[in-house]
Amino acid sequence: MIKVDNLSFSFPQKELYNNISFTLEEAQHCAFIGTSGSGKSTLVDILIDPERYLFEGKLEIDPECRIGYVSQFSQVDKTKETTVFEYIGEEFIKIQGEITALYAEMSTTSDMDSLMEKVQSALDAFESMDGDNFENTINKQLNLANLMKLKNLNISDVSGGEFKLIQVMKEMLNRPDLLIMDEPDVFLDFENLNSLKKLINSHKGMLLVVTHNRYLLNHCFNKIIHLENTEIQEFDGRYIEYNFSLLQTKIELQEIAVAEAEEIERYDHIIDNLREIATYNSEASRGRALKARVKFQERLEARRIKEPFVDIKQPNIRFGIDKEIEDTVVVKVNNYSVSFDELLLENVNFEIKSTDKVALIGPNGTGKTTLLREIYKNNQDSIEINDDVNVAYLSQLQGEMLKDSNTILHDFIDAGFKTYDEIRSHLTNYGFEGGILDQKIESLSGGEKNMLQLAKVSGSQAGVLLLDEPTSHLDTYSQIALEKAIEDYKGAILMISHDFYTVVNGMDYVLIIDDKTISKMSMQEFRQMIYASHFNKDYLETEQQKKSVEMKIELALKDTNFELAKVLVDELEELIKLL
Repeated sequence: MIKVDNLSFSFPQKELYNNISFTLEEAQHCAFIGTSGSGKSTLVDILIDPERYLFEGKLEIDPECRIGYVSQFSQVDKTKETTVFEYIGEEFIKIQGEITALYAEMSTTSDMDSLMEKVQSALDAFESMDGDNFENTINKQLNLANLMKLKNLNISDVSGGEFKLIQVMKEMLNRPDLLIMDEPDVFLDFENLNSLKKLINSHKGMLLVVTHNRYLLNHCFNKIIHLENTEIQEFDGRYIEYNFSLLQTKIELQEIAVAEAEEIERYDHIIDNLREIATYNSEASRGRALKARVKFQERLEARRIKEPFVDIKQPNIRFGIDKEIEDTVVVKVNNYSVSFDELLLENVNFEIKSTDKVALIGPNGTGKTTLLREIYKNNQDSIEINDDVNVAYLSQLQGEMLKDSNTILHDFIDAGFKTYDEIRSHLTNYGFEGGILDQKIESLSGGEKNMLQLAKVSGSQAGVLLLDEPTSHLDTYSQIALEKAIEDYKGAILMISHDFYTVVNGMDYVLIIDDKTISKMSMQEFRQMIYASHFNKDYLETEQQKKSVEMKIELALKDTNFELAKVLVDELEELIKLL
């Protein structure tokens, strides 16, 4: 259906692709992954509108292939006066109206042949979308996504998460040959994320989905396309199997690398001896022998395997703290309420101690972001912040804490950094190196902007971190690095997140919104609640065993104990089959 052959493309400041090739075929549900800023969204744009881009290589798209698209930046049009049902069925209703108008025109036209052609074209389009059953089909999709209650609601009244699902349904029901979705999971709560999983798995057509969401990656796709360091790699199978394949390759490469290093070291000694001999023995044969050895060593160095997909460098995220304080309350919320068109939260009471790591959980549109922002601003009588702590804030609305018209360098000068060298040294840990510091923030990807916010939060050395969806747009490697930074941090964290893995791997407990108020929930209770809704009974135990084996493999590789690593890989493979 779509074939990319040796495609290369660069922006003036950055090479994105170097002779990449891949195919997309019918019935494939393909996840498109890669580190932030690697060019995934640009490649999506090229597939949708290749005429806009001057690239090298070939892009072959079946002329009959219809492409649908769901953007990561979609927002509700508040001026649209239409119901959810009418919005989803817009294309069906439009064609239905055209057919009705054409039939009415038949009674007055003298050009019946031309009119019949138009009628047949409209009927063909209607049939291709199974138009006769469109109302029943929409109802089925709404039920599948648990959104039937929204059917007759005005589209402008739905939440952002609900609108994203509605967009997905609309594009799926238009039955494109290929549906491309760019991070459709961003900011979805657990229920809506589960609904998105159901929609993806029920879709019969071809899908290409840019996502970093580990829940979706593990449960929705039968093909992986991985873009990294200007190169691309295809894998037919599940994401969990792809990671297993990478781990196997990593073990093989490290074993080869150790053997090659030993061989190179041996030849270094031989060359050193030959050079020593050559200093007092000028025979031509000695010189030729030395040159031959040097050339062989150069060939050994040249054939060292460079694999851009196996051991990707994680950012070094670290949250320091200017001063640690005793185990005391640092944030206190007392009888807090908030409302917009309706009451969202009422009589909210909780407190956070100096080393607590807390997740704030609740459905989309329940006031979580408003509460976090007001804690940061600290100008409400119902909110108290300990005078001995500084507070840092990461916003899901990236423009709130980053100025798009600034360069990265100027933004960090504005944030209090003193010198270029200080900024460069700090940002190197977060993957920002070289000329990128002079780029404007508006040119960065969503993941790069979030990583930049994390770098600013880190530089603040604050004792309380308020993090609103910190994993949004971050690639999986950065998500894991963030979890490690949270684990090592000595201060307090209040985090809004719908990423199950980040919550269970880093938080001490959960504050959960229910019936317009907030209550405390232990991590064990939270796990049980999520697993009861979204996972099979034994999934948690099997996943924990998998993580334990993976840790043992990492330790074995550090000790270059490749035989033990291979035994453990066999054990890991059996666990993956259960997942």
